[in-house]
Amino acid sequence: MRKFKIISLGAFAFILSLGIFVSCQEQGVETIPEEPQEISSETKAKFEELGFDVSDIRMTDDTDLLDPASEGGNYILEDDIIITPENLEAMLKSSIKHTGAVGEQYRTNNLVSSPRTISVIGYTGNNFNGLDNTMQTALQWAINNYNALNTGLTFTLTYGTNWPSYDIVVYRVGGGGGGSAGFPSGGDPYQFVQIQSGTSNFGTNTTEHVITHEIGHAVGLRHTDYFNRSLSCGTGGNEGSGGVGAVHIPGTPTGFDANSVMLSCFSANEDGEFGSFDVVALEFLY
Repeated sequence: MRKFKIISLGAFAFILSLGIFVSCQEQGVETIPEEPQEISSETKAKFEELGFDVSDIRMTDDTDLLDPASEGGNYILEDDIIITPENLEAMLKSSIKHTGAVGEQYRTNNLVSSPRTISVIGYTGNNFNGLDNTMQTALQWAINNYNALNTGLTFTLTYGTNWPSYDIVVYRVGGGGGGSAGFPSGGDPYQFVQIQSGTSNFGTNTTEHVITHEIGHAVGLRHTDYFNRSLSCGTGGNEGSGGVGAVHIPGTPTGFDANSVMLSCFSANEDGEFGSFDVVALEFLY
């Protein structure tokens, strides 16, 4: 089976080639690259205190139509998580710490307030950022996945261009495939979900998988195999297991769940559906 790896612009660009694995990543609109911003050892130490792997940390510096977090001044870690300086400081002040070695499902300390209705818009502007037909269908299927759960979260979906008032905005950016999103903040989901333009080449089911995965990050889920990315990607190590960024979700088993939609890497023939313990995790949280 072929595997693919989705990584962000520059160090994380999604790779489409035989025998390569894929993980969800962030890619901004294609622009002339700038010199990478230096990240201080003090800042890296803060992320390490929270249990993150800082070997691939970088600053956002892309030009982006919708998500201001992609304009610069924020951090990208673990291939597809955008963390603002405000998120970092809030996590450092938390008293909740990770316990357990390799629990199967993990969340961030920041979650969405529940019960509530989460409004989602699929951006359809007549420019590069508009979702194509495959992405629009896959987004509807992903929203159906979430609404089928027994949780206090209800997702509504519309398509259009008047996006500022919506809780989650799903739109297209450059890249070979995959996507990115950040963590919740202040009880709200992360607003912007980016889907790389090449994702549609894998078909509607795999695009559904990527969108479902990124919305999972936006409501607080981390990668299922954060503790050992090689389990789904073939290569890679621990994304970080020591801080509030990796809280084990009760009711999910320890070990490797090959069926989770939140695995770091995925194949080209995903069915786009939640694994059974993804459902357990989300229904426990919400």
